[in-house]
Amino acid sequence: MSARAVPRGPEAGSSDDTRAVLARHDVRPKRHFGQNFLLDQNLTRRIAELAVPDGAAVIEIGAGLGALTVPLLERARSVVAIERDRDLVPALRAELATHPRSGSLRIVEADAKTFDYVAELSNTDAPRAVAGNLPYNLTGPLLETLAGLAPHLERAATLVQLEVAERVTAKPGTAEYGALSVFMQAAYQVTRPLVVRRGAFFPQPNVDSALIVLVPRQERIEETTWFRKLVKAAFSQRRKQLRNAWRGALAGESLAIVAGRAGIDLERRGETLSVEEFARVAAEAGVR
Repeated sequence: MSARAVPRGPEAGSSDDTRAVLARHDVRPKRHFGQNFLLDQNLTRRIAELAVPDGAAVIEIGAGLGALTVPLLERARSVVAIERDRDLVPALRAELATHPRSGSLRIVEADAKTFDYVAELSNTDAPRAVAGNLPYNLTGPLLETLAGLAPHLERAATLVQLEVAERVTAKPGTAEYGALSVFMQAAYQVTRPLVVRRGAFFPQPNVDSALIVLVPRQERIEETTWFRKLVKAAFSQRRKQLRNAWRGALAGESLAIVAGRAGIDLERRGETLSVEEFARVAAEAGVR
């Protein structure tokens, strides 16, 4: 799926709308929470369409003022909206109290890094999804969490920095391809359907964003201890040949045997290996 840039147009919401809601509840965006609120209603509807299989139960990360919560509610069976900011939670509840589907919404004041997603998802039937506008300062930990949630989801869709989206979707042999690419692609089929310009947010960030859509692989590659160790070693010294990059993980003779069984040339660099090739080496290392 090719990426389509989404500018903020005249028909979109304005920062005045967002400021009015914030002023009505006497709250301000908090920089230390990485709060950048979506303005464009057409954009939030499009994100909801891409994020939610019809009739899904959805967990929303970082509900903010409810810009994405509303279109999620219109498509989902139910929405659990997580918001960490205790000042925003009552504002969010007040803004959505009269929504026709408010009975299908539960607002939870919680930290998205420590929220028990598995317990929440285990209490509902499929299809299940996660959606959200990830705070820039928490993108890494939250993507790691999403990677682990693949067995419990039918889909996830999140806004992240454009640079991160390029890394998540990168192919072997490209400059952007790295450990994050491998770990996310081991769990999901990843696409980047939308690029969202910085003007679509208030306050306006310094970088553009993109939507990544994650669909669990039918044959998920297990992130074993060996898989993690080999991927991290390969990219911590990405310009080195695998013979040298993996030397600390496997002794010379064992390394040659494992690589041979997996069909991997140790003169290659880690950045050229596909997710499946990393998995083959990890599997052989585990049974050597």
